Amino acid sequence: MTTTTFALDLNAPPKGFVADPFPFYDQLLAETPVLPQPDGSVLLSSHADLEAVYKDTTRFISDKRAAFRPKFGDGTPLFEHHTTSLVFNDPPLHTRVRRIMTSALTPRAIQRMEPGLIETVDHLLGGLATHCDLIEDFASVIPIQIIGNLLDVPMEERGPLRNWSLAILGALEPRLTETQLAAGHRAVTEFKDYLSQLIARRRAEPGDPETDVLTRLIGGDGEGQLSEIELIQNCIFILNAGHETTTNLIGNGLALLNDYPEERAKLQADPALINSAVEEMLRFRSPNQFGNRETAEAVDIGGMRIEKGVNLHLCIGAANRDPKVFHDPQRFDITRKPNRHLAFAGGPHVCVGLTLARMEGRIALSRFLARYPDYCLEKGRVNGGRIRFRGYAKLPACL
Repeated sequence: MTTTTFALDLNAPPKGFVADPFPFYDQLLAETPVLPQPDGSVLLSSHADLEAVYKDTTRFISDKRAAFRPKFGDGTPLFEHHTTSLVFNDPPLHTRVRRIMTSALTPRAIQRMEPGLIETVDHLLGGLATHCDLIEDFASVIPIQIIGNLLDVPMEERGPLRNWSLAILGALEPRLTETQLAAGHRAVTEFKDYLSQLIARRRAEPGDPETDVLTRLIGGDGEGQLSEIELIQNCIFILNAGHETTTNLIGNGLALLNDYPEERAKLQADPALINSAVEEMLRFRSPNQFGNRETAEAVDIGGMRIEKGVNLHLCIGAANRDPKVFHDPQRFDITRKPNRHLAFAGGPHVCVGLTLARMEGRIALSRFLARYPDYCLEKGRVNGGRIRFRGYAKLPACL
């Protein structure tokens, strides 16, 4: 393996990394796609390595108890949540939970959500002021309403959902302050208390299992049911997984169409390009920049020996710009085909809600552009400030 002096510590990122990590990703790919971290973990950035790790559930596991115990504390609310939810588990728990969740999120169920999604988007578009924040007033509202509809959360009870989600996902950052940690624990506790009440009400008065995903999750499938804690924590997971990433997809997409006027003109001239445009947005500015796995045995990756029990940081944002896979990867091209991005991960852990996320992105962006074809972003963009997730906290615009 080539010797390099390039260093990137995710726990103490270099100046400029949070604002614009992509030049650092380019250097990772060119010089050291397998990079040891000072804390003993390893950062992987090549598309081939990530794809191989995602597919191999024998040598690379998703169980994060060993990594999360010192981070969150054994038995704490964040530890319980992140070690019970779908994404950080392996078979047999992952298989059972994913099977039940997939049975609730069927293509038919998602298709039946489309009219409600269009209605929600059009209602939001009609209420936007000439000068507005496209995150606060549009992008962040859509997934909260859609997932609220999915679980049939009463409209008047949806207020805390976004802040709970932001606090819980924020705790996945490589380095946390005591304030962030406390906010995450508090969010899980409050969210659990709320869901316990909602589930009790739904057990007493079940909804239509064809449209109410919570009723479907409570009932399980023909092979079993979720325990109460699995049910609660995976309802939290559904909100978290579908909230910030979808908000980022929509916000990033609107920013990219503003920043690349030639691509915007292509899409306006041919609205049928919206599907490939969404895929390119997912590749070029992936809402989720990092995944994680742990080695279940000693492995060799890129000429480096990595021992058992080592945490791997999977840099999706870099892999999606790997020149070995993508021609001219620094170019934003809404007609790009093929587009083998890893924005939804891969293998058995591929995102369970990817069809819903794509539909939200397609409808939100296409209807926004049709309603406000001449929109422009104003000064004052604020980056989300995350390493793991890529998006904006504020995106002021003139319509």
